[in-house]
Amino acid sequence: MFAIRNFKYLGFCLGKNGKGIYIRVHAKSWKKAKDKLRKLTSRSRCGSIVKTMERIKVYMRGWLKYFSMADMKNNIESLNGWLYRRIRMCIWKQWKYPRTRMRKLMGLGVDSHYAATIAYDRKGYWFNAGNKAVNWALNKERLINWGYYDLATAYQSLHVNY
Repeated sequence: MFAIRNFKYLGFCLGKNGKGIYIRVHAKSWKKAKDKLRKLTSRSRCGSIVKTMERIKVYMRGWLKYFSMADMKNNIESLNGWLYRRIRMCIWKQWKYPRTRMRKLMGLGVDSHYAATIAYDRKGYWFNAGNKAVNWALNKERLINWGYYDLATAYQSLHVNY
């Protein structure tokens, strides 16, 4: 079993469960993908959020096609949630001033009292990207409509063939 755990070939490795042995993505490949996504969504490089989401789409489409035969449903869902929060963090940073944040949140349907509380919050970008009202305003459906490439949906459509 020890040899199976450390086996890596072209970014894949083997896993074992009650049903038998299966193909999965090696930990180093996960780390490289996450580092690349971290670089694409860094606060200093984000720039236009539409262009950033397009770059993520191009990179992840190729990555998912390559690794589509591997079993990685839980990992993809976890990565997807993390990436949604990274995108919300970039958007929150782009709304630089509290009055802009308040206006944008109210425009997205958040109550004015909550919008003011969150907009003038001094906590960091990552903390506010996880805020309930920001999650509600910049929800999954809205981000997908703006051009976000949903990894879980893409993985499911690709993995059906295997």
